[in-house]
Amino acid sequence: MIVRVKPEKPKRGRPRSIAARRAILSAAANLLEEGGMGAVTMEAVAARAGVGKPTIYRSWTNAQELAMAALMASDNPGTQVRQTAVPLEDLARQLRKVVGKFTTKRGGQIRLMLAAAEQDSEIAKVFRNRVILQSRDEGKTLLQRAIELGSLRDDIDLEVALDMIYGPLFYRLLIGHKPLNDAFAKALLTTALRGLRGGAHP
Repeated sequence: MIVRVKPEKPKRGRPRSIAARRAILSAAANLLEEGGMGAVTMEAVAARAGVGKPTIYRSWTNAQELAMAALMASDNPGTQVRQTAVPLEDLARQLRKVVGKFTTKRGGQIRLMLAAAEQDSEIAKVFRNRVILQSRDEGKTLLQRAIELGSLRDDIDLEVALDMIYGPLFYRLLIGHKPLNDAFAKALLTTALRGLRGGAHP
């Protein structure tokens, strides 16, 4: 008996999914720009992006998480900082990227909300998970590569080093006592690396 197998149809879900993600993030970013965090609702984003709410909920739990993702998204959503052969330069670019996101009008609106938010509020939780912890994870990878290349001492405590680098950045972001800009990001990393390099090769 001959069993005929039907040829598989081409899978078209992923390109459509990427397009939908871009449309959702773009809609959320525009709403955030126009009306602040209060304007970013799942209903409003779905209507502007031309998708159903279930499509949004597959990637984001709530409107606060979506708004933060829209703020931090690059032109190619989901990508991390491009890694090169010089991880410490990659780290400097990552810090400037985070700073740059929060010096925009949209970023300023989120900064104001974070400053007034309770520690256990949804926006505070999303900020910790989407910005602080994700930034630290990327930074940890870059520091580990720098150690392997001999650019940093091999006896440093990575968690303490990450606190030294990211703690002042997010403290200034939330407290707002001094400007948050490229000059600060550069000075912050330069100061931290003086202790982390030690006897390592430049």
